[in-house]
Amino acid sequence: LILHIVQSYMSNLNFICFKSGINIVGPSNADPPAPSHPGMYQLDIVLKKGNNLAIRDRGGTSDPYVKFKISGKEVFRSKIIHKNLNPVWDEKVSLLVDNLREPLYVKVFDYDFGLQDDFMGSAYLYLESLEHQRTLDVSLDLKDPHYPDHNLGSLELAVTLTPKEGDIRETTMLLRRSWKRSSTVYTVLVYTAVCVLFNVQHQSLRLSDVHRKAQLWRGIVSISLIEGRDLQPMDANGFSDPYVKFRMRHQKYKSKTINKTLNPQWREQFDFHLYDEQGGFIDITVWDKDAGKKDDFMGRCQVDLSLLPKECTHRLDLTLEEGEGTLVLLVTLTASAAVSISDLSVNMLDDPHERREILHRYSLLRSFHNIKDVGVVQVKVIRAEGLMAADVTGKSDPFCVVELSNDRLQTHTVYKNLNPEWNKVFTFNVKDIHSVLEVTVYDEDRDRSADFLGKVAIPLLSIQNGERKAYALKSKELTGPTKGVIFLELDVIYNAVKAGLRTLIPIEQKYIEEEPRVSKQLLLQNFNRVRRCIMFLINAGCYINSCFEWESPQRSICAFLLFVVVVWNFELYMIPLALLLPLAWNYILISSGKDTRQGDVVTVEDLLEDEDEDYDRDDKDSEKKGFMNKLYAIQDVCISVQSALDEVASYGERIKNTFNWTVPFLSWLAIVALCVATIIVYFIPLRYIVLAWGVNKFTKKLRDPYTIDNNELLDFLSRVPSDVQVVGAPPSLHSNPSIRPLRAAF
Repeated sequence: LILHIVQSYMSNLNFICFKSGINIVGPSNADPPAPSHPGMYQLDIVLKKGNNLAIRDRGGTSDPYVKFKISGKEVFRSKIIHKNLNPVWDEKVSLLVDNLREPLYVKVFDYDFGLQDDFMGSAYLYLESLEHQRTLDVSLDLKDPHYPDHNLGSLELAVTLTPKEGDIRETTMLLRRSWKRSSTVYTVLVYTAVCVLFNVQHQSLRLSDVHRKAQLWRGIVSISLIEGRDLQPMDANGFSDPYVKFRMRHQKYKSKTINKTLNPQWREQFDFHLYDEQGGFIDITVWDKDAGKKDDFMGRCQVDLSLLPKECTHRLDLTLEEGEGTLVLLVTLTASAAVSISDLSVNMLDDPHERREILHRYSLLRSFHNIKDVGVVQVKVIRAEGLMAADVTGKSDPFCVVELSNDRLQTHTVYKNLNPEWNKVFTFNVKDIHSVLEVTVYDEDRDRSADFLGKVAIPLLSIQNGERKAYALKSKELTGPTKGVIFLELDVIYNAVKAGLRTLIPIEQKYIEEEPRVSKQLLLQNFNRVRRCIMFLINAGCYINSCFEWESPQRSICAFLLFVVVVWNFELYMIPLALLLPLAWNYILISSGKDTRQGDVVTVEDLLEDEDEDYDRDDKDSEKKGFMNKLYAIQDVCISVQSALDEVASYGERIKNTFNWTVPFLSWLAIVALCVATIIVYFIPLRYIVLAWGVNKFTKKLRDPYTIDNNELLDFLSRVPSDVQVVGAPPSLHSNPSIRPLRAAF
């Protein structure tokens, strides 16, 4: 019986051992193969103390705390040591790192109640320079990037970097121990053969379960929402603000809202997956958008896909039931896309013949064949380690969902396991090479919705083909790490010409499932992002103005000569050429190792400080301080937004009031100025006018060093009242009585 079992499953044993890297005929004391380049490292850090830190408070002290960041995400925040320039923390933290090229960014702040925390210095710890499996004492000198000469003190750390080795070594060691305990080789073979038999049967059960549960679509339903006609008026003004909702099984789509019309023009296109070969039904409802209350229902209709022939476009005029009017759609049913789920041992890219066919399909010679089919991506979901325990038993029931745009496939569930192995291969068609592959791990709960365990997002353009890599799982918003890692192997093959052409058409929108909610943190973050862009423009304007002011004679002379040469020889082709120059310059900097993007990353990290996870405070006073900080931040944002909106609205109203004769004197002055400008532009070439303007700007400071620079157009508009000023203006504002009644309109 033993020999029969051994003979029956020897081939399976050889295959399993070959795939696992185990040599069954080698000596029992053979060492296992050493891992070449581990994909994950454990970084153990002890934050010991700080020395001679910077003074940030009036009392000559500071309240320091420390943040650790990797790849722009905060991974640790220390406790606050009050009123101390030589704080002692003695805090330990263990981090999982998947890329040693990303340094550990250390930042020190002074905690200020009710205000923004003061920056006390930063430093980088370069992980590539650390010796593995050895504890090193590290002293980091803190610096301010804006004032690199200032001494801001130092931090003392103890750092240990340990590679996390793969399963090959663990499997080999287990087999070696089993080998040494066995008296004969046959005992090992029998034991292994029985395990193979059990695994094959269990694997077949899991495969059948996958094929039973998996939803592989049979085709694509392409829908174009064109227009609506003679819809029902729902508002008091005799119009509606219509939008359309589409639903096909679990798939949803919501169109944009067209305001104040009964004949809306949407012109939107989207795709649904067709899971049933016989077709299916698309449920369509039309709604009227109402701010502050429930939206009004305007009608419904349905599309039976089983009545539509495939591979051709159908124009449908659908009459709305329980309402008025019609919707006009274009519907196209196409053949199945190349999507599949298979076992790790069976995948198309590992087959040389299949791979050659795919490479030929997306070769440059076939760049204009089926433009929408940009490429194919293969995702091998191997396993996960160290997942979060979501059940009361201390275990989880994890399964993995792989999403690419609106394409979604999932693995089977591995029950009661924090280190699941899926060994599944997913294949997707690539419609946009700029898409992001999302891999999410959930815990299955039979009585309620699945619990989130972690997520990774991988842009297709960043994939390195054939590289098996461990990815640290992150939070749902991808703003910080969570517990566990997932091992993936990715391959993407695409046609560069198709990808470039596809870039110039609208991006595919994801199916809308939930309405956006108001977020104070998001409001503050977006405000800071806009302010950052505006400040960049202001700084650029100040730099140009400094050339006019001759703050640096050498720079002003160079700018003046460049201005004269460019204006005198200007041609239209110079505009795209000028845009090529910063692209080429930044490419040269990046190629030479001087990557200027690091400063932008640091700036964005500072902008996203408020998105970092808030740590719980032990006492109520700290919670009250956190609330007051948020309140002050929101108040500052509201005041700034209020001032900016007032400034923009005022200039818009002043331009309007110039043309509608709110102040006749200013309107007559504008007529004279425009007439003079028309005559000058008619008789004098624009090149000479710009040249004369530039010479005047550059020489004004030389001709009169004490002159005050000004902008004549803004000075003129500052004399024109805005609508708010018109309402409060006295009647004497208007010198022409026939114009005076216009004041009442404002």
